[in-house]
Amino acid sequence: MMDLMVNEGTGTVASAKTDRDTNAITGTSATTATSAGGGTGKGTATRAWVPRLVAVGIVLSALNLRPAITSLGALLEEVRDGLGMSGSLAGVLTSVPPLCFAVFGVMAPRLARRFGPAAVVCAGMVAITAGLLVRPYAGSTVGFVAASALALMGIAVSNVLMPVIVKRWFPDRVGSMTGLYSMALALGTSTAAAVTVPMTKALGGSWQTGLAVWAGLAAAAVLPWLPLVRGRGAMTAPEPASVSVPVSGAGSERGAGSVTGEPHRPALRITRSRTAWALAVFFGLQATAAYITMGWMAQIFRDAGVPASTAGLLLAVTMVMGVPLAFVIPRLATRLPHQGPIVLVLGACGLAGYAGLYLAPAGGAWAWAVLLGVANCAFPLALTMVGMRARTGVGVAQLSAFAQSTGYLISIPGPLLVGVLYQHSGGWGLPIALMAALMVPQMAVGVLAGRDRTVEDEAAR
Repeated sequence: MMDLMVNEGTGTVASAKTDRDTNAITGTSATTATSAGGGTGKGTATRAWVPRLVAVGIVLSALNLRPAITSLGALLEEVRDGLGMSGSLAGVLTSVPPLCFAVFGVMAPRLARRFGPAAVVCAGMVAITAGLLVRPYAGSTVGFVAASALALMGIAVSNVLMPVIVKRWFPDRVGSMTGLYSMALALGTSTAAAVTVPMTKALGGSWQTGLAVWAGLAAAAVLPWLPLVRGRGAMTAPEPASVSVPVSGAGSERGAGSVTGEPHRPALRITRSRTAWALAVFFGLQATAAYITMGWMAQIFRDAGVPASTAGLLLAVTMVMGVPLAFVIPRLATRLPHQGPIVLVLGACGLAGYAGLYLAPAGGAWAWAVLLGVANCAFPLALTMVGMRARTGVGVAQLSAFAQSTGYLISIPGPLLVGVLYQHSGGWGLPIALMAALMVPQMAVGVLAGRDRTVEDEAAR
């Protein structure tokens, strides 16, 4: 399947333009590519495997974009006890991911122009590896948060650049590749939630070891990007001059179009676009729900009398729902003129899950975990809409950075407020009511963001 998508994503692009696209990301010149290949035939063979390597890099990187968070959620009680944190301070800890994503994510487009998207993602995977390896042994809350921030910085820049890499390398398969990336992300998220507690017990019961082991997966994700950035140095990654792809007919997907590089064009005034703002708020509210879920849901079940290992599995069920749906939803979204109906269905599942969590958290735990897992698939939908609401690679990069950075800023208070409400009310009634209330505006702005228009057109007006 991966080979098929790679071939489809590159087969309709003219050879010379594909060369420029490849060279823009790898940082090699046409002469270097031909020389390395030993001739035209070998150069063509080299170009054939590079997109496959990009696809492998996308999948491995996506696997590492959430274990830093969900592994902590599964062991939050042990970490709180080990570091002497209060409930409010734990709420601050669960707010660190969106804060880092907002602060560091906005830097991603500039870094990508300076060093190239592949080099920045590679550096991001290195940062994740270092942060996950150091934080369990930092010895204090401040050190733990600082090391977490290092890992989250790597996650932040990769979050923003993944849609850019997908749009550049697979312009007529935005839905399929976004689905593949989102599916891998959900798999990494759910796996960390499910196996962290039992793996910690198997490794001797130390929460430090249980958290540090995820650094190994991040280290593996560095490898596919190394050939793409080797010898690149400080070269920039210019936008491809022109990549034309079919927008209709067999095999095409909605959201594909032309990716036109305009390196000398002034920056898009993204804040003039209502769709960009709607997408940013939608992204922020779905991120609020996701980080509250990842940070607190296992604790909600544990406080309701569910054993710790079962609570971890319930969180894993919530996360694993994104594995199949993260592949289906982007493909469906790219075939619809308006993504509003998908937004409403996901929101309704979220409201039903919160209602069940409020009324019978232990009795219907598995059902609520499934419903909230479906609701969390607003994330791959938001990523898909980023690729659909802009016509150009430059536009996608700016929209991705704006929507994610602004969205993560919006999401910062949510997990913190849940921790404060939990500590001061002594229960989960008020926090769950807050989660349900936030779902209503999420549905409203999601419908606005799903309208068939582009940010370039709105900004120009």
